[in-house]
Amino acid sequence: MNPKPPATLKDIALAAGVSSMTVSRVLRGSPKVREATRARVEAAARRLNYQPDPHFTRMMQLVRGRKQGRVRAVIAVIREHVPEDHLLGDSYQYVPIEPIRARAHGHGYAVEEFTLGKDGLTPEKLQKVLHARGCEGVIVSPQSVRLPCAELDYAPFAAVAFGYAMREPALHMTAGNMTLGIQTAVAELVARGYRRIGVAVTRWIVNRSQFGYSGGLFHWQQEIPPRNRVPLLLMPHNDLRLGFDAFATWMSTHEPDALISFDTHIPGWLERLGLKIPRDIGFVVHDWIPRMRAFAGIYQRREHLAAAAVDLVVTQLSQHEHGVPEVPRQIMIPPQWVDGPSVRSANP
Repeated sequence: MNPKPPATLKDIALAAGVSSMTVSRVLRGSPKVREATRARVEAAARRLNYQPDPHFTRMMQLVRGRKQGRVRAVIAVIREHVPEDHLLGDSYQYVPIEPIRARAHGHGYAVEEFTLGKDGLTPEKLQKVLHARGCEGVIVSPQSVRLPCAELDYAPFAAVAFGYAMREPALHMTAGNMTLGIQTAVAELVARGYRRIGVAVTRWIVNRSQFGYSGGLFHWQQEIPPRNRVPLLLMPHNDLRLGFDAFATWMSTHEPDALISFDTHIPGWLERLGLKIPRDIGFVVHDWIPRMRAFAGIYQRREHLAAAAVDLVVTQLSQHEHGVPEVPRQIMIPPQWVDGPSVRSANP
């Protein structure tokens, strides 16, 4: 006996007493259908055991994408300007706009930046601006302790955040895997003969990585003799200029032979303490970017963070998903070790 052929949109339309176009809109999640009609179509689809053809679905997404490309759809990138939190200086790196814009353009979207706290832009004003401009997709880049970005109502948006700094509301997120980053850097330092490896960062950095720094360091230290374990130094202030005394005391007490920390201030402080890089101490930048070629470092590959964030927003938009998700998706990008003249050569 021949198997029963799969149900089609026309079969569902006949069973529900609607047009095939209405069935298509319901199955795509379009909001332009009355709830009673939607319920009737969904019930008919279940009765007929309808299974969508993935190849046809993908083809229709491409067709709709080309049509939508004629309209200037915008993804908003939301920054924060809170100078008193001391997180806007050269010591702190954030995902730049260029790779976000490049990836968005590949999907047919423009990108506009908005900075909360700058020129009087409050969360309430930004909400109105985004609504007026028809922005449905947003990428949030938290850059403060106060987190004014958390005050937005995300119900109308397909939203993604960079990093773990904004815990509530819990949006979809992309971040660097700094547990892996610290473990990779430590393994490279051990291969170069270093044994007492210290990490000195701020609490903001540790929290933004969801304890990736402290977790990666703690995991490695369980495998080494207690005498070689250097405790994590959390700088007393986000403004690194205020941290020298705490740093000097920590260095004198624990005497690390290699250090993972900021590219700003720390090299000068080591020189002030009479230590030469790399003769006396190995030095690794915890958040390396290409302009830091004078140092070895952990490269968080923010161009991939940008691409993943844009892809998450576009996927939500294509599926008509908005608001704070019940279960946030979290994409972790593995960092990359970058060799440099601030550490010894690896042992052969």
